[in-house]
Amino acid sequence: MDFKEIKELIRVFDKSELNKLKVKDGDFEISMQTGFEGGTVVAHTPAPVAPAAIAPVPVAAVAAPEADVVLGDTVNSPMVGTYYASPSPESPAFVKVGDTVKKGQTLCILEAMKIMNEVEAEFDCKIVKALVEDGHPVEYDMPIFVVEKL
Repeated sequence: MDFKEIKELIRVFDKSELNKLKVKDGDFEISMQTGFEGGTVVAHTPAPVAPAAIAPVPVAAVAAPEADVVLGDTVNSPMVGTYYASPSPESPAFVKVGDTVKKGQTLCILEAMKIMNEVEAEFDCKIVKALVEDGHPVEYDMPIFVVEKL
């Protein structure tokens, strides 16, 4: 699989509704999974047996998004569900990047089994980054926001 094919595969995967994808083409294997910021892309190549079998540069480029990890305190999902930034599609988001929130303030809603569950701040903080887009699924203990404790 060449670099252009890998880029196209990632582009199609990002636009799809899929959560996981695993492709094996001969000795080349690639696995992709969404649910975390930017998704996770892991590429596997067989151990080189000759100079011609050395992993090509494009495979390293595919794995590069993992290096874009934001460090800091996070607010994690307490359950599996669907993330909603606002109480209704017409309403403004509960919080946005740059907002200062108080302990107990609603940050978002997680829908699980048709029940809407409010996620509240466990401490005073400032929202640094939102890691999940409105309407997307979240996993248990998945980071939702990067925050700065106050």
